[in-house]
Amino acid sequence: MDGKAAPLALDRLARIMARLRDPARGCEWDVAQTFATIAPYTIEEAYEVADAIERDDLDGLKDELGDLALQVVFHARMAEELGAFDLADVLTAIADKMERRHPHVFGDHEHAPGWETVKAAERADKDDPSALAHVARALPALLRAEKLQKRAARTGFDWPDADGPRAKILEELDEIAAAPADMIEEEVGDLLFAAVNFARHLKIDPEAALRKANDKFECRFRAMEAMDDGFVHLSLDEKEALWQRAKALT
Repeated sequence: MDGKAAPLALDRLARIMARLRDPARGCEWDVAQTFATIAPYTIEEAYEVADAIERDDLDGLKDELGDLALQVVFHARMAEELGAFDLADVLTAIADKMERRHPHVFGDHEHAPGWETVKAAERADKDDPSALAHVARALPALLRAEKLQKRAARTGFDWPDADGPRAKILEELDEIAAAPADMIEEEVGDLLFAAVNFARHLKIDPEAALRKANDKFECRFRAMEAMDDGFVHLSLDEKEALWQRAKALT
């Protein structure tokens, strides 16, 4: 596909969405949607993109990127109907941002500020000047915790090494054991936050680490189920024995 084809394809998708959203001639389901009802699909499609990448499935990645592009067009169309902005505004804004954030490429190469300097200046121009501003609340909790911690670390508020967060994990475990029933959820949250901090200091992506742990558990559990047709009726000790066999195989 040449460089001229992409804008035409994007324009075609935008026209399709406009037709789907037409109150008289469109699709009843599409017309009924709002930003809030579409947002979960947008998040889901982003995960589908990540899954295709993890599986090294380029054909699947093409399809999932298309689904994600549809979400952008969908939101932009709803905003256009409200008179807020349209797809061209969205694309112009991100193009402007990329040029602004890469002055070493598009501007004065010798005196260009760094990426973080540019981003900090952008945050300072907005209503919330905090170093933690605009870390999206819709992010997965582990990923958001990591981003909040990284933002705080840029201000110098951070442990010097992994010993601090490791000790914090042990402290939080003690606090869970001593907490009244109505405080346990909060203390478990603190424990998970400390675990993310520990992973960050070990240069480990906590979200990726947990995904791998999930996959490992699923693989071993399925292996246990395959070992005995009456798995659900086994005693816990018998299931534990199968678990050890599954671990040895995986």
